Amino acid sequence: MLKFSSLGVNESLVNTLRANGIALPTPVQVETIPLLLAGSDVIARARTGTGKTLAFMLPMLQKIDPTQLYPQALVVAPTRELALQITEEAKKLAAGTDIRILAVYGGQDVEKQLRKLEGGRQLIIGTPGRLLDHLRRGTLELGRVKMLVLDEADQMLHMGFLDEVETLIQALPYKRQTMLFSATMPAEVKRLAAAYTRDAEDVVIKGEKSPVPLDHIRQIVVEVTDRTKQEALISMIDTYRPFLAIIFCRTKRRASTLNEALLEQGYNSDELHGDLSQAKREAVMKRFREAKLQLLVATDVAARGLDVEGVTHVFNYDIPHDVESYIHRIGRTGRAGEKGMAITLVAPKDKGELASIEQHIQYNIERRRYDKDAGITAAGTKARSIHAEQGERGRGGRDGGRGGG
Repeated sequence: MLKFSSLGVNESLVNTLRANGIALPTPVQVETIPLLLAGSDVIARARTGTGKTLAFMLPMLQKIDPTQLYPQALVVAPTRELALQITEEAKKLAAGTDIRILAVYGGQDVEKQLRKLEGGRQLIIGTPGRLLDHLRRGTLELGRVKMLVLDEADQMLHMGFLDEVETLIQALPYKRQTMLFSATMPAEVKRLAAAYTRDAEDVVIKGEKSPVPLDHIRQIVVEVTDRTKQEALISMIDTYRPFLAIIFCRTKRRASTLNEALLEQGYNSDELHGDLSQAKREAVMKRFREAKLQLLVATDVAARGLDVEGVTHVFNYDIPHDVESYIHRIGRTGRAGEKGMAITLVAPKDKGELASIEQHIQYNIERRRYDKDAGITAAGTKARSIHAEQGERGRGGRDGGRGGG
């Protein structure tokens, strides 16, 4: 197995990695780090949870000149949460160096960001909207940026940021290194890549025929009706006893209503959606990361790019509208080689979306059915309950979260 030093990573960064318990590179790091250190543009298709943040961050930090106090590298991410996660990783790696890093995202004090920008920052990590805001104010100068990363590019476009991303790119020097990371490669991402990269190296991790880590995530569909959906979810929480679980809803209102119902039933849950203040969002995520919160009821936009260790289960309370959202949702579990389970509740009206998802991921998802009397049963049967399949890892159910919050 190759080591980071064999890929060209310098000794100082290798020692920092070792101090953080990271000894061996993942496949996406093996494939991309040498190319990026050599200065190539790269278009990488890699699932979330495969180590792509280190894949671009190590070469960037190695190439930044800490004596020059202007932005040299820019990372654009679709959500505040992802921008903050990337920033945390970068700060760990840059510990002990003079490299200065700033996260720029909405919901944060603009004046505070301005003061930090005035002090000089070499690495900027931010969301498209707030980066553009600073650009238009004249408070962010990108004219000497030599490295650009578009992370979760498919989600950036899915969330409607194409115009903002293109405006940002046009503010950068033509001569720069561009790195584009995406779990899927829809047509718009391919067009963006073709327009803004030069002789880019394509990296697709070997063995990734499907964008879903089928070996690590057990996928289940549970047939329900709209009336029995909430009962079915509670039955599955009690059956599978998740250690940490994310429950996805389509709207902020549905997420809030479901969270209230779970709290009333005695579950250790909270909600994450766009109506929350940034302070509240960060407080909820801190509790979830520390496993003081067991169930996180979230909308797609709020949970985009979340990287939390130990998520054992993902529940699609509402089926996603498209395959990209499905991939990103279930990719919150089964990370870094761990096993996970993704359960999608499907009412009769959802059959079209389910068929589309199965077609795109090239996989027939196993079926279950919720019956009010028998509980969760194998599809096509009514008598045989599957409560024996309880997860061994979790201590879920009512009052089951570690720490209690």
